[in-house]
Amino acid sequence: MIDFTLDAEHQELKEMYQKFAEERVKPLARDMDEKEEFDKGLLKEMQEMGLFGIPFSENYGGQGSDILSYVLAMEEMSKVDASTGITMSVHTSLCCSSINEFGTEEQKQEWLRPLVDGSKIGCFGLTEPGAGSDVASARTVAEKVGDEYIINGEKIFTTNSGFADTFLVFALTNKEAGAAKGMSAFLVDRNTPGITVSPDIPRMGIRGASNAGVSYVDVHVPAKNLLGGEAGEGKGFKIAMKALDGGRIGIAAQSVGIAQGAINEAIKYDKERVQFGKTIASFQNTQFKLAEMQTKIDAARLMTWRAAVAKDKGEAYNVYAAMAKLMASEVANEVTRGCVQLLGGYGYAREYTVERYMRDAKITEIYEGTSEVMKMVISGSMNLK
Repeated sequence: MIDFTLDAEHQELKEMYQKFAEERVKPLARDMDEKEEFDKGLLKEMQEMGLFGIPFSENYGGQGSDILSYVLAMEEMSKVDASTGITMSVHTSLCCSSINEFGTEEQKQEWLRPLVDGSKIGCFGLTEPGAGSDVASARTVAEKVGDEYIINGEKIFTTNSGFADTFLVFALTNKEAGAAKGMSAFLVDRNTPGITVSPDIPRMGIRGASNAGVSYVDVHVPAKNLLGGEAGEGKGFKIAMKALDGGRIGIAAQSVGIAQGAINEAIKYDKERVQFGKTIASFQNTQFKLAEMQTKIDAARLMTWRAAVAKDKGEAYNVYAAMAKLMASEVANEVTRGCVQLLGGYGYAREYTVERYMRDAKITEIYEGTSEVMKMVISGSMNLK
């Protein structure tokens, strides 16, 4: 039997997330976008509410919930502010999930617990100036000397790096083997000497989030901080790809939230704005346009839920995640452009929020794997050769 509705527990969580987003996040969203800075007070409130530990076991200080619950939270936050959504996503889907899945028990106690119990924030250092979709072109290295590794290299577009406490960093421990077999992942404390975080990169959208370049110069990391312990050496590429598979579910949810938030604002405006003697919402052209957009949003949401439930059940979900992200990100961009159009000149004005939704939407087609990479993943599962 297929059930497309939320059970009572998930519905209750959705309403709780929605209330927090409307009352605590929404009032700050415009200001964070204008200042290009995440509100530290909001960050603390989110930690205290447990928003950074939703799908992790209570044994490590998490909320003991599931990926579907996390997806619901991602959508509700992103309905009012995509910067808040991506701050949650990178911490949860990329940093914490990697430690949860590949870390030793000792690493989970030392590193995962403070990240999910609301004490610390994490980031994920994979992308480099010369290595975006082509992860194999990574140049950051980690040389083992005695009982420690020395990391040298540069990362870019590291979300949360401006205020993160824990850096999950990927570096080559065996350059000859290449990234696929010679990359490893390391848990690094922000205050380790040799780490320099640049000012946030000026961006078109998600401007409230922290996103910077990070340089690593002779950063000494104890060998015990190699994610997965000794067995983790050379497993970095696998860890990164697994994290990105899961991260795509979060970005799909973010995309759905952006689209739904934009159409909600457009409907509110169109019901009030009068042209040619009647409200814009009363024109059939407007109604048909809104109907088409809402249908696509709902389809993207269901695809996102499918990927989340598959992951929760322990089933193969990577293709579902790629499909959800591909469709949801395209829908987010189409819908936000349509909403700006529906508001006319006011849609282009920063007084109204739809222009911010449109700016925020574009990145969903890029991070956690571009749309082109999603098509590679999907077509690769279709036995086309």
